[in-house]
Amino acid sequence: MRAHLGDHLVIGSPATGSARRDGEIVGLHHQDGTPPYDVRWSDTHEVSLVFPGPDARVRPPGHGPDPGDIGRRVAAERERRGLSREETARRARMSPDYLAYLEEHPGDPSQATLVRLAGALDTSVRALRGGGADLPPGRGAALLHPELHDLAPQECRALLSTHGVGRVAVTTPEGPAVVPVNYEVVDDAIVFRTAPGSAPAAAVGSEVAFEVDHLDEAMSRGWSVLAVGPAREVTAPDEARRLAEGAHTLPWAGGERELWVSIRPARLTGRRITPAGR
Repeated sequence: MRAHLGDHLVIGSPATGSARRDGEIVGLHHQDGTPPYDVRWSDTHEVSLVFPGPDARVRPPGHGPDPGDIGRRVAAERERRGLSREETARRARMSPDYLAYLEEHPGDPSQATLVRLAGALDTSVRALRGGGADLPPGRGAALLHPELHDLAPQECRALLSTHGVGRVAVTTPEGPAVVPVNYEVVDDAIVFRTAPGSAPAAAVGSEVAFEVDHLDEAMSRGWSVLAVGPAREVTAPDEARRLAEGAHTLPWAGGERELWVSIRPARLTGRRITPAGR
């Protein structure tokens, strides 16, 4: 057995084969990564020296569900039900300090811990783990007291400039279409590359709408920014080459996509959903 700092040591249950206890490896005693290890246990947050037995295995970080989102889903579900940490911890038969740590830091709680938390919150382990990732976003419960805020132009520009994937609304020969594209913001213009004759290419020469958003499914929050303006084809070779060299990502759709389209926003608006008073 070999491990690295930050790996998780999982102790299995001989009876069921499931995880009985797990923790993060925070200390190595041999340069080659062989035992023993200093382990910070996820259920108590205490560190102890461990000589792993045959029921133990090492799991690299990042394998399985996003541990940060588990704690955030627990916190969101607890707040929706109006429960304090102390009451939730009592129901789940765990330390309030551990529940606070789980909600505020990345962690990888054991299956038994998740079962107790799901029971205390009247939900399911699948829901706490983020089951349904392939379903459309926004299916979770709304906040108890949501507020919708209009975003100032500067905040819209800041959110838009993070780049990533947005949606462009165009009119095609088959009718209206909304298609996702990988985009960048360069000199206050939204730019993306596509293939000639494709649906996004229909934006050239017309006024279009471009939308980008972020939904925090775990916390039932989110924001959206809408930009409206004329779209043009980038024809200057030097400008196209500069855009290609500065692009953060290649188009996810792959293939030859050498047509650059630039949208200069004439109108920029946005909204954000937050809990009341935030």
